[in-house]
Amino acid sequence: MSTKGPVLFDLEDDAPAQSPAEAPPVPDAIDAPPNGQAMTTVAALAARPTSRLARWFWSLLLALITTVASVAAWNFVTNLVTQNLYLGYAVAALFVLFIAVVLMIVVKELAAFSRLGRIDRIQHDAESALAAEDLTAARNVVTDLTALYKSRDDTKWGRDRLKDREPDMFDASALLALADQELLGPLDQAAQREVEAAARQVATVTALVPLALADVVAALGANIRMIRRIAEIYGGRSGTLGSWRLTRAVLSHLVATGAVAVGDDMIEPILGGGILGKLSRRFGEGLVNGALTARVGVAAMEVCRPLPYVSSKRPSVRSIIKSALSGLITGSAQKGR
Repeated sequence: MSTKGPVLFDLEDDAPAQSPAEAPPVPDAIDAPPNGQAMTTVAALAARPTSRLARWFWSLLLALITTVASVAAWNFVTNLVTQNLYLGYAVAALFVLFIAVVLMIVVKELAAFSRLGRIDRIQHDAESALAAEDLTAARNVVTDLTALYKSRDDTKWGRDRLKDREPDMFDASALLALADQELLGPLDQAAQREVEAAARQVATVTALVPLALADVVAALGANIRMIRRIAEIYGGRSGTLGSWRLTRAVLSHLVATGAVAVGDDMIEPILGGGILGKLSRRFGEGLVNGALTARVGVAAMEVCRPLPYVSSKRPSVRSIIKSALSGLITGSAQKGR
């Protein structure tokens, strides 16, 4: 039987009336746990591969801009020389100085890439010597390593001890372990301090700066500076392009291995059970971003270190997080109680 018009249903008399003010709140995304969005975005941006078409586009665009600028500068100088001889020569001298500075920057970048390649070569030779237990190859690695640090005063004591004890070593692993302990031990401590400082900085900026994308920019800048400082500590001083290359290599490795993911399961065993629940979401996000920065720093140490970890113990990400971030949560946790 069909009916026309609206159908009315009688509500039970004992049904409680509810006003919009009494309705339960709609779940919000703010209740989601912190996931380190800033560092995840940084890793995704830095590790994203560039297509061949994009590389051709930027190369051709750079060549075109350079050609147009060079022709325009040449025409400008020649016309100026025709109009005013002395002023034209003065401007030409300025252009020559500018080109000289550009060439110096290019040479500096090439030297930076050469240093990075030198460290990669020493690291590869050390791994091969360890795998084959080749004492001759290990001695060559120690010679290259000593030459790498010969101009640094902070390694003089270690180089002297290595030189005195090297004749007593008769296998490759023992010799490289000695070089690892004497030369790279102090450098590992300095690099770990850089990682801790960068983790604290990223955590603080993320917690205190509420502007959109500001935490992403701050995290990217802090990680690039950290990786550059780690490279300088280990002797691979890098320029602008070298720093970006190292950053891409480190973050690509972390993305490929799935290491750019950290949350309650890693933070809470270090800083205390349920600690993120006692903090504001913004501060919890800062802790997660700081933890991811520490993980990036440990990976950068492995990439920039001229030797694999032979006698020295690989830095623990958890110990770095605890040392870098535990002091930041004391005041906030007390406020949350």
